[in-house]
Formats: sequence, structure tokens, C-alpha cells
Amino acid sequence: MRGCAGKTNALPVPFTAATIHREANVRPDRLARIVDGLGRIGGRVVFPAHPRTRATLGELGELPANIEVLSPLGYLDMAALVSQARVLVTDSGGLQKEAYWYGVPCVTARPSTEWVDTVELGANVLVDDDPQQLAAAVASARMPEERPALYGDGHAAERVAASLAAHG
Repeated sequence: MRGCAGKTNALPVPFTAATIHREANVRPDRLARIVDGLGRIGGRVVFPAHPRTRATLGELGELPANIEVLSPLGYLDMAALVSQARVLVTDSGGLQKEAYWYGVPCVTARPSTEWVDTVELGANVLVDDDPQQLAAAVASARMPEERPALYGDGHAAERVAASLAAHG
């Protein structure tokens, strides 16, 4: 993975990946509660921060020692980070879904989600901004033994090409 300075970083496993960027969550009161929860995790938290999030983090003062704030990552670097994490803490709808594809349990810092299937399966836990619930959810986060292909199996393009060839 490429870090903010453009050099390769070795990330010891396990670590928690975190990304918080939604406007509601970067208000100082909510972000302070989320950061409190991340600080209670007790392990390394790698947190690529959106510029808006980084500005509010600066207003909060000193962060818990286990949180490593990085500059924002591009899509591929973020995908690499999340796919190697033990758990993801996020408010991103897209990353909730991608975490499922990667086999990484997710803790969502929102009161609701578009991806209710992941919550129903136990692959994703909604904690809103409660610090105690966030830390507890990270500690107990596990992927279910059986993971149905909720969002496809990755072979749709092959089936479309075969169908076009057969009817072309």
C-alpha cells in the first residue's frame, strides 16, 4: 500500500481501518464520540481522513495514541487497506458493501444503512456514534461462516459476454 508520502508502508495485522466523512459525522460533537470509540479499541486504527474530517479532528485536540491519521487515499490504496484490515469502521455506504466482498467485518457509525442485508447477516453492525457500542462491536466483529453472494459473484461480465456470443 502506498502511504501519504508515496512510500510503501507495512501494516502489521491485525489493525482496524477507519474512515469517517459524512457531513453529519464530522460535526465536532459526533466526531468526538466516534474518536472516543476508536480510542477504546485498544489496537492500531489506521484512519485516512477526508480534508473536512481532518479539519474537525484538528479542532478536537490530541487524539488517542492508537489512531494513526493518514492523508486521504485513492480508490485502489483504500481498497488495499480495507481488504487487509481485521475490521472496518466507516460511515461510507460503498465501503460497507466492499468490506463484505473482501470478507472484512464492518462497524458502521450511522443510525441506518442502505446495505441492510449485511446487517441481517451479522457482517455489519450499526453503532451510530456511541463510543462504548463502537468499541464493543469492533471487539466482537466477525464475518459469518457462510456468506451468500449478496451482490453478485463477480462473474456477471463473463455471463453477459457468453450470452452476447450465443445470440450474436
